[in-house]
Amino acid sequence: MSEENAIPSLCDWAGGPEALRRLARAFYAKVPADPLLGPVFAGMPAGHADRVARFIAEVLEGGPLYSGQGGSHALMISKHLGRQLTEAQRRRWVSLLLETADEAGLPDDPEFRSAFVGYLEWGSRLAVLNSRAGVSAPDPVQPMPRWNWGPPGGPYRAS
Repeated sequence: MSEENAIPSLCDWAGGPEALRRLARAFYAKVPADPLLGPVFAGMPAGHADRVARFIAEVLEGGPLYSGQGGSHALMISKHLGRQLTEAQRRRWVSLLLETADEAGLPDDPEFRSAFVGYLEWGSRLAVLNSRAGVSAPDPVQPMPRWNWGPPGGPYRAS
């Protein structure tokens, strides 16, 4: 396949890390006023939106923007431990993020949105699972997830 016909990463197709930063900043500006999400993110540290944007950009194959600054998948998982996130909060997080994606000008073509929604569903459901009582700290060496245009593969089975 020639370079000009190469399939771009989801990060590139979204508009690059800057588009994802714009999305995260707009999203987290709305969160404090949201009745379901405001309490979850009360006390959100400065720079939270930018860290989340770097994480998402890296997952969408935009390069080591999060892990290159000391972040890891285990670190992101650990932020959810013991938080007792609800399904209603998860659904609201996804819904508000997609609403904000439209406002932030992320692509709305079916292929991108399908892959993006797939990632948000997958990631937010993992966050809920990892927020339950009794979940152990994650393995610190697990790799960062990578999300692309294709399906994620088979089902997850806890060992």
